[in-house]
This record gives sequence, C-alpha cells and structure tokens, in this order.
Amino acid sequence: MIGKRKPYVSVLVIVLLILGTIWAGFPVLWMLSNSFKGNAEMFANPPALITKNFSFTAYGKIFANPEQVRFFINSYVISAIVVVLTLFIGIMAAYAFSRFSFRGKGVINTVIVAVQAVPPITLLIPYLSLIVTLKIFNTYGALVLTYLVFTLPYCILMVTGYLNTMPKDLDEAVMIDGGSRWTALWRILIPSAIPGLVSVGMYTFMQSWNEYLFALTLTKTNDMRTVPVGINLLMGQHAYEWNQMMAMSVLGSLPILVLFLFFQKYFIAGMTAGAVKS
Repeated sequence: MIGKRKPYVSVLVIVLLILGTIWAGFPVLWMLSNSFKGNAEMFANPPALITKNFSFTAYGKIFANPEQVRFFINSYVISAIVVVLTLFIGIMAAYAFSRFSFRGKGVINTVIVAVQAVPPITLLIPYLSLIVTLKIFNTYGALVLTYLVFTLPYCILMVTGYLNTMPKDLDEAVMIDGGSRWTALWRILIPSAIPGLVSVGMYTFMQSWNEYLFALTLTKTNDMRTVPVGINLLMGQHAYEWNQMMAMSVLGSLPILVLFLFFQKYFIAGMTAGAVKS
C-alpha cells in the first residue's frame, strides 16, 4: 500500500509546488509586464498580461528624472553603510559574547532578544524626537542610526551562534604562536564564518533597502529620500503614474535579486550555520 501511494504523493507535491510558484510569481510577472506599458494601457479592459505596445518609456522617465535617480543613490549609500557598520559592530559584540564571560552578559543577551520582539512602529515617535534633538533630522545619519537598532540584534545573535560552533582551541593556538585575539578573530574565525556573515549581510541590506516608515518620517526633502518613499511619491493628487511605479519597483527589486543570484549558496549555508553547537 505504501509503495502504491508514493507516486501519487509525489505528483501531489509537484502540483502544489507548481501552483505555489504561479501564485507567488504572477504578481512579479504582472509588475514586470506593466512596467513596459503606457499609463493609459494600464486601464485597458480586459487587462492584457503581455502588452502589444512594448515600450521603455517608464524607465526612460525614471532615469531622466534627477530626483528619482537620487532615490536610488540614497538607498544604495544608506544600505551599504548600514551593512558595513552592522557587520563590524556585530562581529565585535558576537566575539565578546562567544569567547568571554562577564557580569551582565545574560541581561544584555535578554535585551538584545527583546529588541527583536518590539514592533518598529511603536518606536517611531520616540525615534523622531531623538533624531530631532540630535539635530540629524533629514540626514543619512538619522536613517543609518535607526536601521542599526533593528539590524544589530539579529547580526549579534546569528554571528554569536556561528562563532559558538568553532572551538576556542583555535584562539588559543593562535595566541600560543604569538598572535593576538584580534589576529585569531580576523584571520581564522571570520574567514571560516563567511557563509554566516553573507547571510547576515544580505538580511541587513534587505531590511535597509525595503524600509519605508522611518525613511518617510525621518526625512523631509526628496534629495534625502529612498526608493520605497520615491515609489509612493508617484501617487499624485489627481493621477497615479502606474507604469513608472511598476518600473521603479522592478529596478528596486534588482539589487535583492542580484544578491541572491551571486550569494545564494552562502545564504542557504548561513541560515542554519549556528543552529547546532559542536
């Protein structure tokens, strides 16, 4: 009986996977198709998935508009800074948690985990007040400092778990040979932790790149705003530039897609890297 059921189970799984792929992929295909349509064609009835008047007009308008180009520059700069700072600070903190015992370690760990459970929207008003008080409103610093608060806890937890899988004998062997802990960290442990660090870096980049609420609240001029806010600005008072919104969404999705294509193997390996302690 079990042998007879296996083929049917396999077929059912394949059918469900195909349906799931269609369900998840259709919105992406629809977005891509609409980005090559004229704005008037967006309202055609019945709607057409494949346009007859294939055009790059929407993309041309985006690249010809300095404000919209600036949105992408801002997103790249902010996301890159957040990734670098998150990894550097996170690695330092994770090494301390993994290799040392100190007073208050448990409390700090609890606070780090607790921060992950706080809904970001509840911190919006306090952060706005803090940013205004520090006089960094409408600057890169405002968004970088804010994003660090949300990305650092995850980085510290993940990298700590990864370093815990590496024996402390490695550190001791380096120091016996005349090296320092700094040497052990950056020349031995970090190269071995590349999959975990890539996974954390990709998560951090995605969080920074896709964030909308704080990017809208902590900035006031278009020269400081990011891609998600820029897409929203295409919704005018009297008309929506739907084809430009779709084109900008496609361009905004490309960095994440490229990251997954180039670092997929590291990302998959890093997701479970610190799950089991050896």
